Amino acid sequence: MSPFLVMSLLFGLIFGQTASLCAPSEYTIHVEKRECAYCLAINTTICAGFCMTRDSNGKKLLLKSALSQNVCTYKEMLYRTALIPGCPLHTIPYYSYPVAVSCKCGKCNTDYSDCVRDRVRTNYCTKPQKLCNL
Repeated sequence: MSPFLVMSLLFGLIFGQTASLCAPSEYTIHVEKRECAYCLAINTTICAGFCMTRDSNGKKLLLKSALSQNVCTYKEMLYRTALIPGCPLHTIPYYSYPVAVSCKCGKCNTDYSDCVRDRVRTNYCTKPQKLCNL
């Protein structure tokens, strides 16, 4: 291999992690319960963005450590709780949601992340909307 090709390969592997554009991003969650009169629009942050991945088409030629399929996921998060307005007394009117503090490129953890991109938009209100800025 030529020294230029080796240097280009090493540069690509090293620069790949720094070129990732994974960061907390503003997002609105719409929450409603059947028993409650209103839908609550909650402004929060989620992890979103681009993470460098390495194509596995050449997996027979490369070491396993050189292959990666990373996603933008939570590095640090906290949970907040909001009160859904217009709920009857017998209903629990609280909703807890995650807030991304920091993000990283890594393997998707299905314990706290949805690892499949949903193509159908389901984040909307069917009832009158109240806004929650926490």
